[in-house]
Amino acid sequence: MEYKGYTGIVEFDHDAEIFHGEIANLRDVITFQGRSVDELRQAFVDSIDDYLSWCDERGKKPDKPFSGKFMVRIDPQAHREISTAARKSGKSLNAWVAENLAAASRDGGAS
Repeated sequence: MEYKGYTGIVEFDHDAEIFHGEIANLRDVITFQGRSVDELRQAFVDSIDDYLSWCDERGKKPDKPFSGKFMVRIDPQAHREISTAARKSGKSLNAWVAENLAAASRDGGAS
């Protein structure tokens, strides 16, 4: 689910018979829940709007979805292999890593 650039991840609790979700792409914690898909969607939108209003009332900048930058530490041999693969493909290291991470996320993280 997406709204105003925020992405919600949803699970179903069989015991409670309720959907519950959390905004996945920010550090602040925003949750929502509903017993039906329509109720869940409305709670998702309401939670984001409430969060943005809460921030505005307090003069706080809302946490934005991720910037697209992150630091990764890997062992030197993997760094060498990835750099070599990027050069062979004619891409920068950043472009090669971004492309392969995107493909892995579309595949559900399978390698």
